[in-house]
Amino acid sequence: MSQQIDVGILGATGAVGQEFIVHLTSHPWFRLAWVAASPRSAGRRYVDATSWRLLTSCPDDVANMVIDTATPGQAPKVLFSGLDAKVAEEVEGEFAKAGHVVISNARNYRLEPDVPLLIPEVNADHLDLLRTQGVTRGWTGKIVTNPNCSTIILNMALGPLRQFGLRAVNVTTLQAVSGAGYPGLPALDIIGNVIPYIEDEEEKMETETKKILGFLEDGYVRSHPVQVSAHTTRIPVINGHTEMVSVGFNETPDVEALLKAFHDFSGRPQAEQLPSAPPKPLVYLTEPNRPQPRLDIDRDGGMAVTLGRLRPCNVLDYKFVVLGHNTIRGAAGAAVLNAELMQVDGLLE
Repeated sequence: MSQQIDVGILGATGAVGQEFIVHLTSHPWFRLAWVAASPRSAGRRYVDATSWRLLTSCPDDVANMVIDTATPGQAPKVLFSGLDAKVAEEVEGEFAKAGHVVISNARNYRLEPDVPLLIPEVNADHLDLLRTQGVTRGWTGKIVTNPNCSTIILNMALGPLRQFGLRAVNVTTLQAVSGAGYPGLPALDIIGNVIPYIEDEEEKMETETKKILGFLEDGYVRSHPVQVSAHTTRIPVINGHTEMVSVGFNETPDVEALLKAFHDFSGRPQAEQLPSAPPKPLVYLTEPNRPQPRLDIDRDGGMAVTLGRLRPCNVLDYKFVVLGHNTIRGAAGAAVLNAELMQVDGLLE
């Protein structure tokens, strides 16, 4: 690109907002020009209003930015949203109505029939839903969402398996504490412990998967018939969601066919060589004790998803382990990749 596009962040002081800053600061296509947060932070320098939690330092030019209110007016046309779900629906809707393109990490619009729930390697064609969004809602802008973090990791693994007639999925997650945001869980609740409940997480995985793997027909997504059963837990790991997955098929393929599907899996981000796209979105490891969060979540800047332990299942057909970086591939990095694909398709104009 000959000229960078000015972009902004809604909810810039939160955990996902901070990841957006890291991903956008040196981005070759986008220039971070605006940050917004709650009224209590507005008018303050970013560095004074934020408790920076990432290992990399807050960039100096961002640290000195003055935080704006999350209302249309001074914002660039293209916005990344890390807003809390409690406020995201109203705020994001106001920006879309005012002509902004909002790439959202919030759950509020994910299951709306005219809003893409996008994983670019899996369902890039769902961007065609944007053709009807302006008609159905009267927006001059648009909203695109990325799925829940655990759902993204699961569906990166399920995407290449659709060809075999995927009919049933059982998944148990071991989710990192960073997925709870900051300050997250009290130390005495999570250290040396497993919490077998994450509010609304199981429902998100079970419903979002059907839309992500669904088929675009006549301007709408027909849900995939796969049945998904999810059990979600929180464990004392900082970053990285591990998922134990069992899958059943209409006609059982052999192990070699599944391994080949994982190995060959690619999508439009790789074909277009998008800046945030990992060369291989899925990496299968043959060691019997992999993948592991400590060893594998940072592969390709946290954008690659790692698999292992593919073997027969006594209840369904096969079972395996999948791991992904929840705040990068599962949140901020996913939204940036969505925006890159939209730019290639002329949808940020």
